Amino acid sequence: MDFLFNINQIFKEVIYNGILGISLLQIGSVTLILVISLLMRNFFANFVVRRIKNLVLKTGNKIDDSLFESLIPPLKLLPIIFVFIFFSLYLQVDTSLSNFIKKINLTLTTIFIFWIIHQSLNTFFIFFEKLERVLTKGLTIWIFNSSKYLLMFLGIVAVLDVWGIKIGPIIAGLGLFGVAVALGAQDLFKNLISGILIIVERRFHLGDIIEVPGYATGTVEHIGFRSTLIRQFDTVTISIPNYVFSDTSIINYSKRKYRRIKWIIGLVYDTSTEQLKKICLDINEYISKDNDFIINNDHQLFVRIEKFSESSIDILVQVFANTNEWEKYLIIKEKLAIKVKEIVEENKSSFAFPSQSIYVENQK
Repeated sequence: MDFLFNINQIFKEVIYNGILGISLLQIGSVTLILVISLLMRNFFANFVVRRIKNLVLKTGNKIDDSLFESLIPPLKLLPIIFVFIFFSLYLQVDTSLSNFIKKINLTLTTIFIFWIIHQSLNTFFIFFEKLERVLTKGLTIWIFNSSKYLLMFLGIVAVLDVWGIKIGPIIAGLGLFGVAVALGAQDLFKNLISGILIIVERRFHLGDIIEVPGYATGTVEHIGFRSTLIRQFDTVTISIPNYVFSDTSIINYSKRKYRRIKWIIGLVYDTSTEQLKKICLDINEYISKDNDFIINNDHQLFVRIEKFSESSIDILVQVFANTNEWEKYLIIKEKLAIKVKEIVEENKSSFAFPSQSIYVENQK
């Protein structure tokens, strides 16, 4: 009987005095409100946010449209924050449970604020893009990404501070661990430093066509903290560690001003001296008068008889096309090829092809 009496007393104690100074009625109310907040979150996301979105879309301003789209995820956290604010006001008793709920309230509010700022950066990246006029596009992206990571770090520090955890001693404690990690992650830091040097030295930019001897030739699509992504001309991508660029000579085709055309034109040995002179003169005259080619002291034109090959008389044609674009370069080369063929035919000559002549000695 004493055992049943003790259980009855404990049961009454819990009902009237609650747990940790909070009555069961209060705990039940808190639980109910928490469930309601989760339901309200769905309602807020599907109804309220949608109505606000329709109003924003009517403004005709793309910036606020993009801003609102990026803020939708943190806005869905608002109903839960309001519930925990109500908890902190409802539970006035100075107990461990009320203090715990207040910390949760501060934590959610801190996360919400930093989340809002983080998402806003995605919209205001357009202002970072203006830095491309002074800095490179790759460096601008690095600054933008670094700002986001810094914001995340500050948010974590703020949340830890709410729970009474100081970041200073943690960083100091991680010092020795960081040294050990650095020894085992030398390649990571080597790639990181090389990536910074690539952007600062402006050896190449996003969109440049480069050749990394022994690795790849293609278009630079991304310069990351650890590696650089290059899309080759067969559309296959290759990721090259950044340290490779500090140890290798890189050929940047996008930096050249003009594209060179260098041909060896082989004519048959039946071509006379006068025909050779006339062909060279006509080709030289055509190129000199055409604006598709650049001719100056640094980029000279050569149309000269180079040598006598085994089955042809070779004429060297070397000139620079007045473009760096691949498609225009092909068009210019095609026009020149057609014109050269016309000149050769007009001068009653023909192109040679590999052949051998056999002479049979007539012996009597």
